[in-house]
Amino acid sequence: MQRLSTTPHMALSSTPASLVLGGKGFIGSHLVDALVAAGRRVRVVDQPGVAPFSEPATVAKVDWREGNFSDEDHIASALDGCDVCYHLVSTTLPKSSNADPKYDIESNLIGTLRLLERAVSAGVKKIVFVSSGGTVYGIPRTVPVEETHSTEPISSYGISKLAIEKYLHLYFDLHKLDYTILRVSNPFGERQRTRAQQGAIAIFLGKILRGETVDIWGDGTTVRDYVYIGDVTQALLQAAAHRGPEKLFNIGSGVGLTLNDVLDEIERATGLKSKRNYAPARGFDVPRNVLSIARAKKDLGWAPATSFSDGLARTVAWLKSKPLDEI
Repeated sequence: MQRLSTTPHMALSSTPASLVLGGKGFIGSHLVDALVAAGRRVRVVDQPGVAPFSEPATVAKVDWREGNFSDEDHIASALDGCDVCYHLVSTTLPKSSNADPKYDIESNLIGTLRLLERAVSAGVKKIVFVSSGGTVYGIPRTVPVEETHSTEPISSYGISKLAIEKYLHLYFDLHKLDYTILRVSNPFGERQRTRAQQGAIAIFLGKILRGETVDIWGDGTTVRDYVYIGDVTQALLQAAAHRGPEKLFNIGSGVGLTLNDVLDEIERATGLKSKRNYAPARGFDVPRNVLSIARAKKDLGWAPATSFSDGLARTVAWLKSKPLDEI
């Protein structure tokens, strides 16, 4: 197996660290900032050649390691001395996963099984896994969707996320490796890339701010649950500290917005008119998904604190402070 390069490691410490797999990305960078602010020792593993998105004051305090999730030895080294591992890595997207389910399984599911084996050997106490509240349930029969709803994913992405959830429970039964799963809806906020292939709000914002046409798959009535990144970060922190019997939580706003609603809100927030192009709907898109967050409120002690309009205003302000061609 190919050995991958790493950045210089921090000095050894007897204080356990939190490992963030995917810590340079949108969700991961916010989590890394929050962990450092909370006084945690933090280690990150992410792809080579990607600059950290975290605040400059955070970067100097983190043990950054570059490498591929599939490199088992590299992951084993990163797990050494960690008591919590946040698993934020995914190599596929819902729309790309069905094109190559084999790759989805090999890179995500098999990679996670290797991670769990190594976590047990390293004495890791807890895994916090970011699953997908938008894909594991399939087409909802009831809305809002509770955690007890049937799971019938219509994408390989959702199937892999669901399979990882099941293996986390298996490793808890076999090895007492504790875990918490967060089925996150559609996070948005600062640092979400406007030219990515996932994250409707960031993509729409980027196109509108650049004066480009927004492509909408279907008639714009597809309903989604959008949750601000600051609230997702808080849920991740509370998930690591959670010790109750419930191990699976929906994380969302509990409120549904259509794509047309989102574009209307963006127009109000930016003062710009959107150019909309409606195209045929895609088969892998669930028509309506809004998550019930009652369990998270009751057992995790978490609830979203940021309204959609406030989160959108913060996102717009951040985007306007950056060169759009770099985000």
